[in-house]
Amino acid sequence: MNMSPKPSGTIPDRKIYERRESGVRSYARSMPRQFGRAQGVWMHDDQGGRYLDFLSGCSTLNYGHNHPLLKQALLDYIAADGITHGLDLHTDAKEDFLRAFEEVILTPRGLDYRMMFTGPTGTNAVEAAIKLARKITGREMVIAFTNGFHGMTLGALACTGNAAKRGGAGVPLSHVAHEPYYDYYGPEVDTAELLEQRLSDPSSGLDAPAAILVETVQGEGGLNAASPEWLRRIAEIAKAHGALLIIDDIQAGCGRTGGFFSFEGMGFTPDIITMAKSLSGMGLPFALTLFHPELDQWSPGEHNGTFRGNNHAFVTATAALRHFWSGDEFQRDVARRGALLETRLDRIAAEHGFETRGRGMMRGVNTGSGELASAVTAACFDAGLIIETSGAHDEVIKVLAPLIIDDATLATGLDILETKFRQAMAADYAVAAE
Repeated sequence: MNMSPKPSGTIPDRKIYERRESGVRSYARSMPRQFGRAQGVWMHDDQGGRYLDFLSGCSTLNYGHNHPLLKQALLDYIAADGITHGLDLHTDAKEDFLRAFEEVILTPRGLDYRMMFTGPTGTNAVEAAIKLARKITGREMVIAFTNGFHGMTLGALACTGNAAKRGGAGVPLSHVAHEPYYDYYGPEVDTAELLEQRLSDPSSGLDAPAAILVETVQGEGGLNAASPEWLRRIAEIAKAHGALLIIDDIQAGCGRTGGFFSFEGMGFTPDIITMAKSLSGMGLPFALTLFHPELDQWSPGEHNGTFRGNNHAFVTATAALRHFWSGDEFQRDVARRGALLETRLDRIAAEHGFETRGRGMMRGVNTGSGELASAVTAACFDAGLIIETSGAHDEVIKVLAPLIIDDATLATGLDILETKFRQAMAADYAVAAE
């Protein structure tokens, strides 16, 4: 299957981007094409190129691009003049989503959460979560973890570890302690016990926390995956010390790591969960903060926003919940495909002495070098595969293929990745030998 771009005609003038768009753009620099159409697992540029998408909008498109069922639900809603924007008013679309989330997600899992519709993106959900935790506990300190990523607004950014992201704040980022994540010091050091020791020692200098905020798999931090045992211990520590446990499921949720929630089957229940990305099912902005009913202590309008909730996203999210999550067939298929991905990535990594990271359909290869990882992903793009990196030094090549990808197409993309790995390693060896 030839997926390489096939130029046809004169390349259009793209100087408008250099002239008018901010230099803050990033993905467009490593993928310099103009995309005009996408369907399923494929993206198409305006020069005839076709690309297999192993990025999925950083896990925003778990069900692929323009899934026909979701698209039709939205088209029908728009054609019927459904409410587009309604602040936090009751609407048909919101009611349908609330019922679907309760019936399909919460009740079968024995979970009881209130749903707070925040601003439209993940960082808004995190801001609401830490703000609520501080309000309820009367404390200021939040414990986050090394290599964590939680958003770019100031409260969420304070919980984010990446120095480059934090450097853009322009003000001190305070009231957050960054403790070592699972295996940060290697498997021989139990970082949960280190945290317990710090919190139990009145002379450690660590203030009593309002919340402990953690990702079960660190998406931007390098696909570091915490063990269920470690996460259970963190949950116990939070409870023992009067802190609320917040699970950031923005990238790892909605099936990406297996279950709808990334912590399913691990033996603990978070106090608060943040969600976004694939929640809408179709790439529409939609974020959600879940918390136990007794934590719903907001005064009316105490935390709000013009775009809290999104009726178009309610429609597509409801369709996605009903279609993909009403039974266990989709989840079982994702688990099977995740095992295939694990096997292939393990093989690629072993060939070159690297290691794999992640869980489910959120996996990658740690090359140990940002330069090497960038060379591999650039070569993949030239061959028609969109794939990106993560980690403190962009050293982890991250596979975030749509969950609906078929086995043959997944194998095709991994074949490209395997080939480009070999070529990059051979080139690296040749340069070293000179």
